[in-house]
Amino acid sequence: MTRYPSHDVLDPASVLGAYAVGVFPMADARDAPGVYWVEPRRRAILPLDGFHLSRSLRKTLRSERFRLTADTAFDSIIALCAEAATDRPETWINPSIEQVFLELHAAGFAHSIECWEGNQLVGGLYGLAIGRAFFGESMVSRTRDASKAALAALVARLRYGGYTLLDCQFMTDHLASLGAIEIDREDYMVLLGDALAEVLGPSAGGAASWLPAAADFRAVEGEARTSVSGPLSGKDIVQLLGHTS
Repeated sequence: MTRYPSHDVLDPASVLGAYAVGVFPMADARDAPGVYWVEPRRRAILPLDGFHLSRSLRKTLRSERFRLTADTAFDSIIALCAEAATDRPETWINPSIEQVFLELHAAGFAHSIECWEGNQLVGGLYGLAIGRAFFGESMVSRTRDASKAALAALVARLRYGGYTLLDCQFMTDHLASLGAIEIDREDYMVLLGDALAEVLGPSAGGAASWLPAAADFRAVEGEARTSVSGPLSGKDIVQLLGHTS
């Protein structure tokens, strides 16, 4: 992994530009004053046609135990991801990263999937969408299967919306169990280049000159495009994932 010098403040345009060349920000700790840029030599991706929908997860989704929404509580999801937990005593999301992603969300680039049990937020994820690429930033689970259900909901949206790349950054056993694979940086950059073709607007120099996505994160919610409208149910997600197993 290559680590570049740290910065105290992030701005949306710099973050978008960094992701476009395969680099992303991290902090050493929640209260770290600055961030640094990371470029992994090996990159984890989840092929959108290779999501592993296990029998148990399929059953959980069909049971409608969870209510899965998108972009309804972005600030709460990123705050939950940044919290310390017994299985993760420290996180890499410092206030600078949190703030810039709130700005990117307001600009239409960053999205969240929320997983609810009743009225309680029990898990989810957030990430960045540019072109046909979605860069998964962090997942969180406060009850069994919550992050898996959120990832299933994300993959269903991305597949339907025309995305071609789901970047998971670093491989974990959890991601591998769901179908993620690890590839060399050179191969990743080819996939990234294809996914980001034609995403710059007519002028350069700011976040507004980037097009949030050539694909459509919300396509699955449109009645004109599908029978599914509004928040996806667990049964909808299983149906949209189709032949994945």
